[in-house]
Amino acid sequence: MTVRIRSVLDTLPTYVPGRSMPGAIKLASNELSFPTLPVVAQAIADAVVHESAGINRYPDNGAQALVAALSQHTGAPETHVLAGCGSVALCQQLVQATAETGDEVLFGWRSFEMYPIVTQITGATAVRVPVTADHELDLDAIGAAITPATRLIFICTPNNPTGTAVRRDELESFLDRVPDDVLVTIDEAYTEFDDGTDSPDGLDYALSRPNVVSLRTMSKAYGLAGVRVGYAVAEPAVIAAMRKVAVTFALNSLAQAAALAALAAKDEFAPRWRQVIAERSRVRAALLALGYQVPESRANFVWLPLRERAAEFAAHTEQHKVIVRAFPDATGGVRVSIGSPHENDAFLAAAASFPR
Repeated sequence: MTVRIRSVLDTLPTYVPGRSMPGAIKLASNELSFPTLPVVAQAIADAVVHESAGINRYPDNGAQALVAALSQHTGAPETHVLAGCGSVALCQQLVQATAETGDEVLFGWRSFEMYPIVTQITGATAVRVPVTADHELDLDAIGAAITPATRLIFICTPNNPTGTAVRRDELESFLDRVPDDVLVTIDEAYTEFDDGTDSPDGLDYALSRPNVVSLRTMSKAYGLAGVRVGYAVAEPAVIAAMRKVAVTFALNSLAQAAALAALAAKDEFAPRWRQVIAERSRVRAALLALGYQVPESRANFVWLPLRERAAEFAAHTEQHKVIVRAFPDATGGVRVSIGSPHENDAFLAAAASFPR
């Protein structure tokens, strides 16, 4: 007798993480290329051997100290803040809390690869709304796609993988059109790299509109990808629902200690963000000069909409010891993380030699 597995898994998209290769430069996962801050590394080491709360003990399931620090960091009341095991886990909690079989979850496409996965896990229907010719989220089209079955909308800004950001006035107009019983998640995983003067701050809407969630991560700008810390800001009722479907003790003790130390050292991270932004501008300008199409990015990566040639380009850069992330299909392209100056130079040299 064969064990019966849910049939929905047969059509579930598979998340493909950025690859690594010994001796190669990895520009595939949007990680911060700088080494871990010593103060963060020390906080992790101290947490391992803490007399009363070391790793022989379960972590604080409510992450109370971290929630208090995030409250101060965001300006949101503690009742409006939830910390989780990376923003991906929080995405899944949002779907689990709002959508089931027969319900719909809307998002732009192309956007974060996990949206359709976490949607279909619950049995809900993923509705992909094409981005514009400029690789931006089409908020008008997303608004037009709302139906009575819509329960949740993901707005990723800056958008992964295209790097484009929505504008404040466009987002406000969109939110005004969304029914009150539909939850809108503003996924701001790359917000620290967004230097646009017309970009919205999702926290403003999460604290003023009951059906808006601001979702953020410490994996990118704070260099904590290896320990997984994300947080959501929303109305207490939404936070309570998300907490109900969370995996118990998912946010481990080392992650909580690292996040607390990173938040306390925020001023030390700011110069790193500025370097990423400067390098992003340099890399984009160089690619444009080489004849590539590259939308303006406000994240820590750039997007090359190479479509069916994406896999070929990624294979070419890999031959030059640079690993990038390919999305090889008709709506795809190549996403290239912004690394250190010498890493970016290696990528640009590989891109220059790609036959076009």
